[in-house]
Amino acid sequence: MGRASLAGALGAADPLDPPPARIAIAAAPGAGKTTLARRLAPLLGADAVELDALAHGPNWSTRPEFLSDVDTFTRGDRWITEWQFDEARPVIAARADTLIWLDLPTRVIMTRLVRRIVASRRSREVLWAGNTEAPLWKVLVDPNHMIRWGHRSIRLVREQVTAAPREYPHLRVVRLRSQADTDAFVRAAASGHPD
Repeated sequence: MGRASLAGALGAADPLDPPPARIAIAAAPGAGKTTLARRLAPLLGADAVELDALAHGPNWSTRPEFLSDVDTFTRGDRWITEWQFDEARPVIAARADTLIWLDLPTRVIMTRLVRRIVASRRSREVLWAGNTEAPLWKVLVDPNHMIRWGHRSIRLVREQVTAAPREYPHLRVVRLRSQADTDAFVRAAASGHPD
C-alpha cells in the first residue's frame, strides 16, 4: 500500500510554536505510542495517560467510567495520550493541540507488535484489569486477534489522520516516518528546539 499523503503535516525537525501541551499520538498497535508518550511526558511537563489502562475492565470489557475519565484528564492543561478508541477519539482530538502520527513502515510496526505479543504470552504478563493476550494460535481463527487487528488498523489510522485536518482544523499534525524521526522529535522536545 502506498504512503498516505498529508499536506501541511510537520516533520520531526519543524519548530512547534507554541510548544505542544496536549498531545494525541496516532498509530497502529505496536508502533510505539505509549513508549513515545512516556518519553515525552517528563520533557514537556505533561502527564502520560495510557488509554488502554482507562478503557479495559475484566475480560476485556469496557469500563463504564472510561469516557468520564477521558473527559476529566483532557480538561487538564498538559497531557499526552494515544489517539484510539472510536468513542474517545473525538474528545481527545477536540482538546489536543498536536497530533503526532507515527507513520512507520508496516514491516516495522508488525515486527514490533508480534514481538510484544509473543513476549507477553511467554511471560504470562498480566495487562490491564487482569487481562492477558489471547493465545497465539487464535490468530488463525479470530479475525480480531491483536495481530490481525494491528495489521488492519494501519490503514484505518492513515485514513483517520489524513481526515483529521478537515475535522479538527486546530490540530497541528506532526508526521514521524521512522525511529530516527521519532528520536529527533524527542531530542527537539528535550532541547526546546528542533535539531
